[in-house]
Amino acid sequence: MTPAEAVARIVAAIDPLDEAAARAAREHQDRLTKPRGALGSLEDVAVRLAGIAGTCPAPIPHPAAVAVFAADHGVHAQGVTPWPQEVTAQMVANFLAGGAVVNAFANQAGATVTVVDVGVAADLPPTPRLVNRKIAYGTADLSQGPAMTREQAERAIATGAEIAADLVRYGARCLIAGDMGIANTTASAALVSAFTGRDPELVTGRGAGIDDATLRHKIEVVRRGLEANGLPSEEVPAIEVVARVGGLEHAAIAGFILGAAAARVPVILDGVIAGAGALVAAGIAPRAIDYCLAGHRSAEPGHAATLEHLGLRPLVDLELRLGEGTGAVLAHPLVCAAARVMHEVATFDSAGVSEKE
Repeated sequence: MTPAEAVARIVAAIDPLDEAAARAAREHQDRLTKPRGALGSLEDVAVRLAGIAGTCPAPIPHPAAVAVFAADHGVHAQGVTPWPQEVTAQMVANFLAGGAVVNAFANQAGATVTVVDVGVAADLPPTPRLVNRKIAYGTADLSQGPAMTREQAERAIATGAEIAADLVRYGARCLIAGDMGIANTTASAALVSAFTGRDPELVTGRGAGIDDATLRHKIEVVRRGLEANGLPSEEVPAIEVVARVGGLEHAAIAGFILGAAAARVPVILDGVIAGAGALVAAGIAPRAIDYCLAGHRSAEPGHAATLEHLGLRPLVDLELRLGEGTGAVLAHPLVCAAARVMHEVATFDSAGVSEKE
């Protein structure tokens, strides 16, 4: 099966949310011993989980599994970040050793962390804890032309879907998309601008921390990349957009979301990199976004634009901008709490509590 055929098969397996289960969840929420709507957006989460699972109440989405997709970017050569490209491989080693923030947060949430090399620009030492799915040694420089071929993008999407299916097969009941790649906020800004139509100045942020002069340069690099690749354009399909200005991890995250949707498992999105991947997934299969929950709102300006475009409401807003899946892992207990309410809170009838007249 070619990568394109694999992607088409995954998309065909994505069903709409179960409207009857979602409706039953909303009705059940309204009978619980609390004022109607008192749990705010958590009530919407519970309803969405029921629609995803096709049953009311939905099972508690635990345990969770984090997949950190790692890749490098040719646009790094344009000086868009002061961090050396070698940091990507070094951070992969840190993830594998359990020393990164996402590891600490995952330990707190009882989640596993799987690291997937889809495009690190180095040969990483083999270890049972690293999933080697390297498609290329990083992308080409998006500011000069396409970052990758369409076939490479399709392979990355198929890889992400395969990882999602494997994690569900191993027992995960909630998936979390993480990332690692020096200069990936530059590619993310290009994707956000391409899909939302917003000017690069409005969606390009400081990433891992850059000064004002570097930020101005980064914005111009994003603008140059879009112009070199004929974007934004409604004529260009989503897979081609990610091939032109995205990263291998963006494409893999898009596939991860598609795979989660095909397996009817919720996926919690992290910040701007995962959000950019979600824009790709939405362009390929719009109904896949119904299976997504926004873990948090990143401090990166492109993330707010992404959430607005996708119609997702973040559960946490702590001004995080780390990536790795950290904000999504922090939100996982909230998602579990939304489901647990449906199982454990009494209704007015069962508790003998009078409703308001």
